[in-house]
Amino acid sequence: MVNAPVSGARAGRPAIRIDDASYRYPHSSHPVLAHLSLTAAVGEHIALVGRSGCGKSTLLRLIAGLAEPVTGTIEVLGHRDPHDRLDGCAMMPQNDLLLPWLRLVDNVAIGLRNKGVARREARTRALAVLDQWGLAEWSRSRPDKLSGGMRQRAALARALLADKPVLLADEPLGSLDAITRADGQRWLRRAVLAAGATLILVTHDVEEALLLSRRVILLGPAGPRPAAAQGSWPGWFDDDRRREQILADPRFAAARTAVLEALGDSAEASAGSGPVPGESR
Repeated sequence: MVNAPVSGARAGRPAIRIDDASYRYPHSSHPVLAHLSLTAAVGEHIALVGRSGCGKSTLLRLIAGLAEPVTGTIEVLGHRDPHDRLDGCAMMPQNDLLLPWLRLVDNVAIGLRNKGVARREARTRALAVLDQWGLAEWSRSRPDKLSGGMRQRAALARALLADKPVLLADEPLGSLDAITRADGQRWLRRAVLAAGATLILVTHDVEEALLLSRRVILLGPAGPRPAAAQGSWPGWFDDDRRREQILADPRFAAARTAVLEALGDSAEASAGSGPVPGESR
């Protein structure tokens, strides 16, 4: 296993600390993750890549306290208790999970309402966020009237409005077409930067991983052999150039090739093993 370095990390207490953590699903003899160690500084942005079934989504659940490691420890802002970890994390799943019977403003405000904020105040704060991200005119629409990109923006707005120090995003743009996805990447970068949150992003798109992170970490392999961190590359999150300029940079192309080759090696190492039962991403 290669533990990912913390290049670019900020000084002080880490937002996330994973120490020698291992995990397997209940009633399964196959470990999903083994002896994984990872540190994310406050405000750091990390992208996780790896073949399907290698445990990326499971790792997000472990960080958020929705599951507990079999061995090792996981801390979020110094807290090991799963309830405290969950309290520090906002989750953005691959599917937007907007409630079809609620108008957009109430979908975005639902986290605030669950925290006991009065409806009028929650709606006022949700409208402010919707206006910030170009969705105010759709505030009274229900989700089936929105495009996929608008729904994804609304889901992220809901997660950011929760004002949690850690944002866990699982393929947040995965359901979008190529053009809409490029726009979504620009928007997501601006939103995360404005929020100042620590970001852990799961994506299958290597280009997206490099654009939206300060550090890209490869998890692999999958199947009967558990996954571990196998490599780390610096990302381009802090590059202020236009997206097109970054993509045309030979250094970016070289980094993309290196990650893709590592992914290919990881896939060959686990060929024939199949995905871990219960893990789809």
